[in-house]
Amino acid sequence: MKHSVLLDTSFFIRLLNDEDPLHKNALGYFKYFLENDIILKVSTVSIAEYCVLGKLVDLPLKNLQIMPFNLKEAEKTGQFAKIIFSENKVSDEKLSPRAIIPNDSKLFAQSDLDKTITHFVTSDIRSKQTFETLKKVTNPKFDIITINIPYTETFGILDL
Repeated sequence: MKHSVLLDTSFFIRLLNDEDPLHKNALGYFKYFLENDIILKVSTVSIAEYCVLGKLVDLPLKNLQIMPFNLKEAEKTGQFAKIIFSENKVSDEKLSPRAIIPNDSKLFAQSDLDKTITHFVTSDIRSKQTFETLKKVTNPKFDIITINIPYTETFGILDL
C-alpha cells in the first residue's frame, strides 16, 4: 500500500508564494513527494482556511486527493480536542456553552484515521506544539514534518 501525507494550509501558503522565505522548502517537498509517488492529500478544512485569503483555483488540485471532513473525523476530533484542552488546562468555563475546536484537532483526527497517512506536513510551529501535547496522552498513527527544515535534511538526501 502506498503511503500518503496530509498537507496543511501553511504548506500551501508557502508553496504558492514564491516570495515566502519557506517557498523553496515547500517546493522541494512538493517535488519530492510527487517524484516518489507519495500521495498528496488536502482536507476540506485546509481548503476552507486557504480560501479566507486565497482562491481555490490557485491550489494544485490535480495533484491532490481531497479529504472531506465527515462524522468519524468529527468524533475523533472531539476526543483529540478534549485531550489538548485538558493538557493545556483550559477551564470548563471557557469551553461552555460551546468549545471552539482548533483546526489542528480536525486535521490530526483525519491524519490519524486515514490508514495511508504517515505524516502531516506543515510550517506551523503551533501545530508541532499541539501535536506534542496530544502525544503526551495518546499515540497518533502519524508524525509531523515541518517544512522549516529542507526535505533533503528530513529524508537524509545529499543535495549535489
